[in-house]
Amino acid sequence: MEKVLIITYYWPPAGGPGVQRWLKFTKYLKDFNIDPVVYVPENPHYPLLDPSLEEEVPKHVEVVKNRIFEPYSLAKIFSKKETQQISSGIISEEENQNLIEKAMLFIRGNFFIPDARKFWIKPSIKFLTEYLQDNEIKTIITTGPPHSMHLIGLGLKEELNIKWIADFRDPWTTIGYHEKLKLTENSQLEHKELERRVLHKADHLITTSFTTRSEFREMTTTPVTVVTNGYDLETVPKPEMDRKFTVSHIGSLLSGRNPQNLWKAMAELIAENAAFSEDFQLRLTGSVGEQVLETIRKAGLSEHLELNGYVSHRQALKLQRSSQMLLLIEIDSEETKGIIPGKIFEYMVSQRPILAVGPSGADIKRIITETNTGKFFEYSEKEQIKTYLLTSYEAFRENNLTVHPIGLQKYSRKALTGELAKLL
Repeated sequence: MEKVLIITYYWPPAGGPGVQRWLKFTKYLKDFNIDPVVYVPENPHYPLLDPSLEEEVPKHVEVVKNRIFEPYSLAKIFSKKETQQISSGIISEEENQNLIEKAMLFIRGNFFIPDARKFWIKPSIKFLTEYLQDNEIKTIITTGPPHSMHLIGLGLKEELNIKWIADFRDPWTTIGYHEKLKLTENSQLEHKELERRVLHKADHLITTSFTTRSEFREMTTTPVTVVTNGYDLETVPKPEMDRKFTVSHIGSLLSGRNPQNLWKAMAELIAENAAFSEDFQLRLTGSVGEQVLETIRKAGLSEHLELNGYVSHRQALKLQRSSQMLLLIEIDSEETKGIIPGKIFEYMVSQRPILAVGPSGADIKRIITETNTGKFFEYSEKEQIKTYLLTSYEAFRENNLTVHPIGLQKYSRKALTGELAKLL
């Protein structure tokens, strides 16, 4: 059985979507004759915690830890709120940023390149050079963000000429928040040069979206393969369905994910349809930006809004399966076309219809359409959104709101691990 070292920052008890991709891959790799070893920080700063995920770490997986210096732990001394927001990926729009947030973003963008985990790069290269040789491991996988993980891979490649696969859960310089980091021209060039070196030096690149694959293929001759995120057959008891017409979003709603026409469509239906007003509930579970909340309240949805905050992955699954409809919202920009949130796959097997809003040409539209799991709309399509909501509500009233998915099997975690195994 071949050993493979996986270098990742996020690992249980970390919460959020970043941890689940490789937690699930390690669960199934042994079925394909691959023995995973996972390298993680010993003392990380995780913005979200979900201790329940520790129960899912396979017993056969060896986890190797090494200490890390975390600047976010120092930043908390000056401003706990802004530190928590930025480390969670929630960045306010320019006009709503206070001086502390502006200063922290400038420091984060220009002094911590590629990210705040940069201080783990050199110690990890030194530690792992000896570890890999002692344990006769010939293949490594780095997964980012944080993209410092890829620089660890780059250093090991140059030191040992080891086989190296770089897994990009999100893009690097084209990710939505990159332009908000107040980068100087020199910092922008440094990011691009580091990205270029990683893309050229890795033996194989993995992306989670088709758009990012296309972007990378224009930048390098290194082979690029799409291995999306997926769903697992979770053993969560089927919950009782909500009695209200609950439309739920599970996960972070960053300030840029703010489809005003969606909120307006909901508000108009409430004003025009007494029954809809009586039954409708908007449920947001996870971190929500203040600007998003302000827009929702201005639309007149306060009385219909339920805010839950962050919940465990297990509880998130229950909320998905008990809701009447599920919201999937992506930022309306060219840079986010290739973002495929991990939750879309859990949405698809929840047997609840998806209402997705995002940019023109989004990869999520392709997946939702192919699997027949809901409808996708662009930000401008208020009347179409309104019609879909009303049609879905009428089906709910008739106890007939459901979906009939097709072709989901290829997105199962085990099937995707098989695709990964072929690269190894």
